[in-house]
Order: sequence, then C-alpha cells, then structure tokens
Amino acid sequence: MTKATTEQQRESAPEGATRSRPHIPGYGIPQEEEGMLPWSHVVERMAAARNYWISTTRPDGRPHATPVWGVWVDGTFYFGGGPDTRRSRNLAQNPHVAVHLESGDEVVIIEGVTEQYTEQNTPAERLARIDDAYEAKYRMRHGVPVWAVRPQVVFAWTAYPTTVTRWRFDEP
Repeated sequence: MTKATTEQQRESAPEGATRSRPHIPGYGIPQEEEGMLPWSHVVERMAAARNYWISTTRPDGRPHATPVWGVWVDGTFYFGGGPDTRRSRNLAQNPHVAVHLESGDEVVIIEGVTEQYTEQNTPAERLARIDDAYEAKYRMRHGVPVWAVRPQVVFAWTAYPTTVTRWRFDEP
C-alpha cells in the first residue's frame, strides 16, 4: 500500500488516501504495485467525461441508477438534481452514492458521501467556479442546488485485471 506523503506518492494517491489493490479472490488481480494506475488517471477521466451514472438508494432500500452530467472542480465531483428528482429525494434520506463512468473497460468508480451545496451553505465563489465549469463543459449554467461527492473508496482500471487500483480515503 502507498500512503500519500511525498510528491511522487501524491501522484499515486491524493492527500488522505491510500492506494492499493482490492482483494477479490479468483479474479486474477495481482498483488504487486507494478501496473497500478496513478491518481492523475482518475482526475483526467472524471474531468473529461460527459456523462456519469450515479446510484442511490431509495428509502425502501431499492437501488436507483440514473445518468447525470457533472463537473470535476478543485478535486471534487459535482452533479445536479432539483429537489423533486428521485436522486435528490434519495440523497436527502441517505447521502451515500456510487458514481461510475459510462465505460466498462476504462473504469472509474467513486463510492462516497454527498453534500448538497446551496446558496445558503456554500460560498458564492465556490458556486461560481462550479457553474463556470458546467458552462464551459455543457454550454449552459447549472445553478443550485448541486451535490458534491466526498470519496470514501475509488476504483479504476484500464486493462482488467492488471491495472485494477483502489484508493481508500481517510474519514474526515
């Protein structure tokens, strides 16, 4: 495992995260660090993607998946959803979310906890940076509310199983 403490290690894992291989018996995932992806791979893929799939949990425990647009700003993934959307109602009850890129070959999966950003609880400068990124990417402004995802675990790979990489994040 690699703990982010030096510049070289920050490339492999951001501050507060540990990079390792997931333990999935029978799937041929190597144990050595050679072949693991750098954190920059996650950043580049999340910033470049147009569409993302998010999974939330309904109050009765059933899963809900939906495609969304989103932006990667200052190391955080943000996506929208008005208060009447199923995803927002789910997140209001249970803030846990999984975010997945569209590809099953070039994979980035973020499992984390969301926080809703509104004009009442978020500095105007941060909301402006998020909205500016949204406009640059989609040619329209998003506005509020917006959901921020704080990662707990991130998985990524480009050549399964040789590049399968996991980052575990410290609890705040």
